[in-house]
This record gives sequence, C-alpha cells and structure tokens, in this order.
Amino acid sequence: MVLTETPICDFGQAAKDFELPDYNGKNWKLSDFIGENGTLIMFICNHCPYVKAIQIRLVSDAKTLETLGIKCVSIMSNDSTAYLEDSVDNMKRVAEAFAYPFPYLVDESQEIAKAYGAVCTPDFFGYNNKLELQYRGRLDSSGKVPANDETKRDLVDAMRLVAETGAGPRQQIASIGCSIKWKQP
Repeated sequence: MVLTETPICDFGQAAKDFELPDYNGKNWKLSDFIGENGTLIMFICNHCPYVKAIQIRLVSDAKTLETLGIKCVSIMSNDSTAYLEDSVDNMKRVAEAFAYPFPYLVDESQEIAKAYGAVCTPDFFGYNNKLELQYRGRLDSSGKVPANDETKRDLVDAMRLVAETGAGPRQQIASIGCSIKWKQP
C-alpha cells in the first residue's frame, strides 16, 4: 500500500465521457449521472483501508448530495487480478453490504482512471451541472479513524456550494489514500 495524495483541483476541466459496466454487467454512461446541480465521480475500491474507513460516511454523504440535485457514481479501477479483494464478485458483496445508493462501476482497462488522472482511492471529482470540475479534495478530516459529529464534511460542504453557485471552494484539502493499483505491462 502506497499512501498517495491527490493533485490540486484543475477548475473547469471537463469531465471525460465513459461507458462502463457495473458489477452486474449493466452498462452506464457519464450522461446517466448528470445531476440537476452537479455530478460526483468517486474512484474507490474494496481493499484500501482509507476507503474501508469511510464506507458508512460515503453512503450517508451520497444520500445528502442526492437531495441537493447531485448524482453520484463510483468507479473501481484497480488491477483485480493482483488484488483479489477488488474482484467484481467482491465489488457486488461490498456494494450490497453497505447498500450503495450509487452505481459501482468496473474500469477493467483502467483507461477511465487514466483519463481522469485518478491517483488514489478514494479520489473525488466534483463537477457542476456543466460537467466542469469544481472539487478535487477529501471526504472529510477523519482519514482512517471514525468521524465524530464535529468532523468537517469537506466534500458535502464543497458540493453544496457547487449546487448553489456552480463553483467550488478555492481552498481544498487533498484526499489521501492508497495508490491505484495499475496493471503491469
């Protein structure tokens, strides 16, 4: 596991189009996730301790964002041959266990992660309703420890601002997590 930090937000960068299957084989396109007030694309996986630590908060925050007119989708881009915990069967198990309110897609070729410049799990890309990047930061300040009621909800607060104004906060704190597990050539 290599700890990695996301780059700063490249404000206005257009979302990259994609078509990917979920763990049940249903294909989804970027256009399926254009919310009235924005879109959140999350690169996550099953084995990363940083993702494991935020599962419950991730579900709760996605539900909050949905009430703000923001649609969410998650993408798993790790090499699941080398990391069996990230297999399609395990993706289904995790998504069902936590009742993900968003699709969990498989980026088998890793082309979408590369197109977005995703570097770690979790890696959050928050877009306004014109699919212009406005947030590339952390979920919250808790990292791998349980959050408490005083934990600042960076992602929700930023996406609420995006929903209201179309623009994200200029000050953002990078997300940290495990590096994406790239396939070896």
